[in-house]
Amino acid sequence: MKKYLNLFDFSQKVNYRTEILSGLTVALALVPEAIAFAFIAGLSPLTGLYAAFVMGLVTSILGGRPGMISGATGAVAVVIVSLAQQYGVEYVFATVVLAGILQLLAGILRLGKLMRLVPHPVIFGFVNGLAIIIFMSQLTQFKTPEGHWLTGSTLFIFLGLVLLTMLIIWGLPKLTKVVPASLAAILVVFGIVFFMGLDTRTIGDIASIQGTFPPFHIPNLPLTWETLQIIFPFAAIVAGVGLIESLLTLNIVDEITETRGRGNKEAVAQGTANILSGFFSGMGGCAMIGQSLINTSNGARARLSGIFAALMLLVFIMFGSSLIEKVPMAALTGLMIMVALGTFEWASLKTFRRMPKSDVLVMVLVTLVTVFLHNLALAVLVGVIISALVFAWDNAKRIRARKYVDEKGVKHYEIYGPLFFGSTTLFAEKFDVLNDPEEVIIDFKESRLVDMSAIEAVNKITERYRKVGKKLHLKHLSKDCQRLLANADDIIEVNVLEDPTYKVVVDKIE
Repeated sequence: MKKYLNLFDFSQKVNYRTEILSGLTVALALVPEAIAFAFIAGLSPLTGLYAAFVMGLVTSILGGRPGMISGATGAVAVVIVSLAQQYGVEYVFATVVLAGILQLLAGILRLGKLMRLVPHPVIFGFVNGLAIIIFMSQLTQFKTPEGHWLTGSTLFIFLGLVLLTMLIIWGLPKLTKVVPASLAAILVVFGIVFFMGLDTRTIGDIASIQGTFPPFHIPNLPLTWETLQIIFPFAAIVAGVGLIESLLTLNIVDEITETRGRGNKEAVAQGTANILSGFFSGMGGCAMIGQSLINTSNGARARLSGIFAALMLLVFIMFGSSLIEKVPMAALTGLMIMVALGTFEWASLKTFRRMPKSDVLVMVLVTLVTVFLHNLALAVLVGVIISALVFAWDNAKRIRARKYVDEKGVKHYEIYGPLFFGSTTLFAEKFDVLNDPEEVIIDFKESRLVDMSAIEAVNKITERYRKVGKKLHLKHLSKDCQRLLANADDIIEVNVLEDPTYKVVVDKIE
């Protein structure tokens, strides 16, 4: 248990002071975000706060990436808002439970490895899009509840406190790292507002956070096929969005900490957390890139910071609401703006001239879809599809054939590049069936058959030679290629040819 939780494993060199202070900072930053995301989903503030507590605690204990923070997120809120408006909160709770079950199954089935298919330009676009969303979401703090921009002294006070927060977060680490800069900034701005009596917006002006321990609640809705038809599409999207955002955040934290997380274990933890969130009156969620970056930038690397953040959030809800509600929003706004600036991959802008145009297109497109549609799953899916199509197109053009006739009058075609659906047309154009000699060898030493389209292409070229009465040999077929061709051995004659390196060509494909 000790090794599993990584709380008291001294080989991990856990800095308990850093973990606790960073956890406190994260807890303070979680409050307004959880409330805001609950409002986006059309739910009560406590629904978001309960989700943040349950998600943060469970994933910190069970997750595959120590130091990563989970909670109620905007990505999930955007998905469930229409469900909440049409059917009510009970359907939201049931959807979150079902989404958790789907995520749990994904982890058990080890589907986390599918994140290997996400190219780096997609990750760049995803991160940059999230950074822009985080920044733009803070602009609402510069508006009145009626939607008008702040003016006069109210604007100057708020802007001054935001800039002071940003200055402390930027400058304090250059002087000392005894206290996390973000926590110091919040405390300084809180002290200025409290002792000077400045009139500025606080957390309490958004909503009250006072509540009890998350109540256990079984979703009260009919257990019918119609109910499943309603919630399953939403649950599938919540599960997909949550896993994509969580596993991409895991990869980002991996790069920052120069360690490796466990994607499948994180999927199991996210699923377990969402199941419990749905049963404890929470709106569900996933990993939060902003809070995770706050945590890692403070130096937290273990599970303790996330556990402490979740517990402190519960303390705020049950006992400290009157104090936390006095925290100025300007401090948290400045903190999140600094998170946005730190999240954005500025280095990606410098690589525009050096990156292939297709990669630049993918990165920009993923960023735009993330920013304007707020659909992270769609953004990543679009990026992966375009990258795959570009890869297929580039490889389709790389099919080559070196041709020569040996001293025995046998024509040789040495194929280079993969043979798959995109390259079959070019492959077929390489052969001069009518003018070739009576015996032809196709050498696949530098190639391989990838899919059914490749098999069909070989079948067709074999049939063309057979019709004109010429003999065709296939050489250097690997075992997997032979298995692919097994169903075509009645029309393909594979002769034993000298093959000292691979020793894979046989008389008959089995």
